[in-house]
Amino acid sequence: MYRIDRLAAVLAAVAVCAQPALAAPPPPPPPPPSSLPVPDPGKVELPNLSAPTTAEDAADFDKYFYFHRAGTSFEQALTDIRECDALARGLASPFGWQSAPYPYTNTLAGVGGELIANALISAIFGSAELRKARRTNIRRCMNYKGYDRYGLNKDVWQQFNFEEGFSEMKEDKRQQLLAKQAKAASLVAPAGKVLGR
Repeated sequence: MYRIDRLAAVLAAVAVCAQPALAAPPPPPPPPPSSLPVPDPGKVELPNLSAPTTAEDAADFDKYFYFHRAGTSFEQALTDIRECDALARGLASPFGWQSAPYPYTNTLAGVGGELIANALISAIFGSAELRKARRTNIRRCMNYKGYDRYGLNKDVWQQFNFEEGFSEMKEDKRQQLLAKQAKAASLVAPAGKVLGR
């Protein structure tokens, strides 16, 4: 009787936790980049991109950077960054359900352990891995289009960039930040060192 009560309690807890995820409708697909309006580049404000960076900042240039390509107009840079952003959004977590490799997997304790372990792995590593995958996809796409990458310190980067993990940014805010990134990509060439892909 005690085992049945515990099993019922575990199943009830799983059902309660899963209910919001199952009830939430999927987000609408993003609009195609070509259908979005192009803002006036004169009204797009940027932070000071020539702010000095330290050796500590340089260690994080894989995370905090911006793009530039000589001779690129704001409109072309915006089209390119929107296209690359569209390719990098909506990524799935690399951490799917992992079964425990031991003979007790199908027991109540094994299932409970798997539930707890998978929830912790997803919470701890999932969002960070999604942010890393998005950065990598954006970098590869923009590199393919001929853009160079320049490092920034985190405080400046946060003023015109964003990261997504398990949650998506609102579309209007996303487009404002992408416009700022496009303006940075179309300005006069930066004085800093060009980073690799």
